[in-house]
Amino acid sequence: MKPTKLPREQKDQMISMIQHYFEIERSEEIGNLAAENFLDFILKEIGPYLYNQGISDARTLINEKMIHIEDDLYALEKQLK
Repeated sequence: MKPTKLPREQKDQMISMIQHYFEIERSEEIGNLAAENFLDFILKEIGPYLYNQGISDARTLINEKMIHIEDDLYALEKQLK
C-alpha cells in the first residue's frame, strides 16, 4: 500500500486538532513538528487498519445492495406458461 498523501490544508487542520487534543486532554503543548510527526506515525501505523475496515464496510454494503438488485431482477421476470 502506498503512503497516504493528504492535501496540505487537511494535514494542517489535523495537526491543529492533534495540538488541541494534547492541550485539552494531556495539558501539554506540542509544536507543529511534533504534531506532524505524530500524525505521520498514525497514518503509517494505524491508517491501514482504518482503511481495511472501510474496505470491509464497503464490501458489506455492496453485498447487501447486490442482494436487493438480485431480488428486483427476479421480480421483473415474466411468468412463463
